[in-house]
Amino acid sequence: MSVLFEPYEIGSMEIRNRFMRSPTTSYWSDERGVVRPEIIDLYRRLSEGGVGLIVKGHTYVADAGTAHKGMAGISSEIHVPRLRELTNAVHEHGGRIATQLNHAGYKSIVDRAGPSEYQGANWKGRALTVDEIHEIVDAFGEAAQRSMNAGFDGVQIHGAHGYLVSQFLSRLANRRTDEYGGSLENRMRLLNEVYDEVRARVGGCIPVLIKLNCDDFSPSGFTVEDSIEVAKTLSLRGIDAIEISGGGVGQVAEIRRVRARSDDHELSEASFAGHAAKIREAIKPTTMALVNGIRSRRCMEAIIEKDVADLISMSRPFIREPDLVRRLEAGQPAATCTSCDACSAPGVFGEMMLRHHDV
Repeated sequence: MSVLFEPYEIGSMEIRNRFMRSPTTSYWSDERGVVRPEIIDLYRRLSEGGVGLIVKGHTYVADAGTAHKGMAGISSEIHVPRLRELTNAVHEHGGRIATQLNHAGYKSIVDRAGPSEYQGANWKGRALTVDEIHEIVDAFGEAAQRSMNAGFDGVQIHGAHGYLVSQFLSRLANRRTDEYGGSLENRMRLLNEVYDEVRARVGGCIPVLIKLNCDDFSPSGFTVEDSIEVAKTLSLRGIDAIEISGGGVGQVAEIRRVRARSDDHELSEASFAGHAAKIREAIKPTTMALVNGIRSRRCMEAIIEKDVADLISMSRPFIREPDLVRRLEAGQPAATCTSCDACSAPGVFGEMMLRHHDV
């Protein structure tokens, strides 16, 4: 049997294979952030399809950190009952599920507030006060506790993609001169405090994960060298798994296309494999997942066999084929997703449930 389909342990949690569904927002919660039945059915189908670990699309830990209309919340007890229905649906079919905790920071539709004053294309963000930072740390902890009450098997901190934690890590976005800015040690203070608070709330037996950029792909932001240091620090603090992604404040498409790739042709699909290999060396034996661009079983097996990562994380392929794991195990050589991005087109992503283009 291929290593892809063998069980794997993340801390005290065993998952049935090496596949992880990378958190993907659905935009289809109600106006209070309560998930709708259609979302529960989506996660049921992913579990039926054989995914080992599902990470739910991001949930806001505080109302002021809402990233977009239709985002699911975990900022209040009103969110818990439906989330428990969701976790029950996953567990009924043998899957494991973690919630992703997030605060949008500058990307908030309620209050554009981040580490420093920051000017976007058509907006301006304000700087958070220290008291507000402490409140956000507490909100992450409270959301982690609600995650346990809702039956999640673990929690993932969103530290990537230009949201609040990622903004604090970026020297481009974070221009503070107090204990939360300046050196990398200071810029990762928010993340360390969030991790410590989450860990204190869930205890040592519940896996705590993070989604972390390998690179912001900006000329002067968060680099792979920064990512290595952050990952090492989290590993030493006891994080259970690190999912490697990329793209943050100031991202430049031309830089993203080339900077993180591997020279190994067997890893050519995996956009961030080059950077991931460097991070991997620094954090062994901490579990690492890799996302972006991975489509063929050949590449998936190479990632694990070459010790680039432990878990194969995917998003768009599971939109098209929720049962992709079953199909691969039955002999299908690759996902049928072509990365056409039709699933993120207007009228689909942000308006309706995620679906592939010919539904």
